[in-house]
Amino acid sequence: MTVLIIGGSGFLGGALIRQAAAAGRQTSATFASRPGPASDGVVWHPLDIRDPARVAAVIADVAPSAVVNASSGGADWAVTADGAVRVALAAAEQGCRLVHVSSDAVFSGARVRYDESCLPDPLTPYGAAKAAAETAVRLLVPAAAVARTSLIVGHGRSVHERMVHALADGTRDAVLFTDDIRCPVHVDDLAAALWEIALSGAAGMFHLAGPDALSRHDLGVLVARRDGLDGARLPAGRRAESSLPGALDVRLDSGATQERLRTRLRGAREFLR
Repeated sequence: MTVLIIGGSGFLGGALIRQAAAAGRQTSATFASRPGPASDGVVWHPLDIRDPARVAAVIADVAPSAVVNASSGGADWAVTADGAVRVALAAAEQGCRLVHVSSDAVFSGARVRYDESCLPDPLTPYGAAKAAAETAVRLLVPAAAVARTSLIVGHGRSVHERMVHALADGTRDAVLFTDDIRCPVHVDDLAAALWEIALSGAAGMFHLAGPDALSRHDLGVLVARRDGLDGARLPAGRRAESSLPGALDVRLDSGATQERLRTRLRGAREFLR
């Protein structure tokens, strides 16, 4: 089986590559600026997913059985929305299995808990781009799987974990919000679940988040405790009192997806012990 990971040089992409290599899958991966760490059997391809001809060429050249789109362009519509459309079109043209990674940012927090049947109602440009990508993927590739996830952490290399260290040692001036609630997931659990979905051939919407709903500050305290840092040094604040846009409390309900998977999605209180 040949697999192609779009966004292989990212945090999640690296975990997907490690697990694919360990399973002996023939793996190709793309990068925007520089390839990820050297890994046995991985073939790297430079790719700007804003370039439709290049997207089509890479997928045609690799001719993968499955494509996992783990790319991240933030609020850049040309990458996060249009780029996802180009990947979906090329995957459909080649008849590839497609797994598209989305985000809880597609939700406003108006109902707090969201299961797989909930429709997007984003508040931010990033959430809107992710919601547009989801819609395009579902319509262009009806057999695709769309997997929404939440805060991704693990191994000390995530954005959140690095911020906790910077705040604890005083090299960054910021706060961790006590009213910004998400359901963190370990990067290894997420990657394993994505591979299970990719190999199963299942289509539709999946939620891949941990069962623990935590504020960013509570999560930071858990990270600090694991890493031997003083959690009391982490500045706390309220997002509702800031000028930052976006949802406050968004809890992905992954129950229906978890019932379909062998991979167990651990809560942050467990994997950060």
